[in-house]
Amino acid sequence: MGIKHHFIEKGQGEPLILLHGNGENCDYFMGQTEVFAQHFLVYALDTRGHGKTPRGDAPFTIRQFADDLRDFMDAHGIEKAHILGFSDGGNIAMLFAMKYPERVNRLILNGANLDAKGIKRSIQIPIEIGYWFAKLFAKKSEEAKLHAEMLGLMVNDPNVKPEELSKIQAKTLVIAGTMDMVKDEHTRLIASSIPDAQLVILEGDHFVANKCPDAFNRAVLTFLRDE
Repeated sequence: MGIKHHFIEKGQGEPLILLHGNGENCDYFMGQTEVFAQHFLVYALDTRGHGKTPRGDAPFTIRQFADDLRDFMDAHGIEKAHILGFSDGGNIAMLFAMKYPERVNRLILNGANLDAKGIKRSIQIPIEIGYWFAKLFAKKSEEAKLHAEMLGLMVNDPNVKPEELSKIQAKTLVIAGTMDMVKDEHTRLIASSIPDAQLVILEGDHFVANKCPDAFNRAVLTFLRDE
């Protein structure tokens, strides 16, 4: 698989994999791990090039991260899992569910987006400016190169067409904040494009799981435990 993921494992029962957002690590889910571990076997991963997981030599793309997730599951004998992804982690989870539907039990997409147009321009424009500046210095500075790669995930990925979401077979919850950086109509487009997906909008911003863990955890557990 090329890299060895750093991860936290807690609990027992059905596997539940947590995927953090851009530039973060598994600590983002500090308000979820212990709670979810009371009901599931939780794996919180550091994505390639994030936290304590090495960058490796493979492409630094959302699609590569989805393949990395498959490799992680294979390496740990996880045939099928619930997958919860936040932001870029949501994009990884979305692509993974499209490419490997047989490996997903239930799917939670928190603050995911199909492309850069789904992000509010007040947020996206500074990201794009930072990306182009970092690219200018990437050949002279390893730090700038890594910064350009990280910002590039939010400029060039994941580029999914709404109709492609019909490939998702897992029962899905789409969840976002009332003041999310992802446009409300974009979140609703994702939910309406996934067969029979549920949509929950919580009071809060893009980081609602971290800032409002009680409400977020309640919504996720209600979804996962609903027969």
